[in-house]
Amino acid sequence: MSKAKSFSDLVMGDTPVLVDFFAVWCGPCQMMQPILQETAQRVGDRVKIVKVDVDKNPMAANKYQVRGVPTLILFHKGKILWRQSGVVPAHQLVKVVDQFVRETV
Repeated sequence: MSKAKSFSDLVMGDTPVLVDFFAVWCGPCQMMQPILQETAQRVGDRVKIVKVDVDKNPMAANKYQVRGVPTLILFHKGKILWRQSGVVPAHQLVKVVDQFVRETV
């Protein structure tokens, strides 16, 4: 991922983006890290996975009405395709990516 891209550039792009809104102090958020790594290995470059710390990026969290962490949102060309709060197992995330990426590409 290019560091030069802003968050809005990223979610507006042609490649779908799965955003993990998290907080460092959040136990369930820490559980998501290995799940996201496994998901990334299984979906490859079909989707970008980005982590957004809600404490460091409150404007992004407010814009997307993130009320609890972890909250996962799948974006494509700026549109929210899917969102869910709480820990989501890797097999479910892969299913979500498969379902929505197939529909959008």
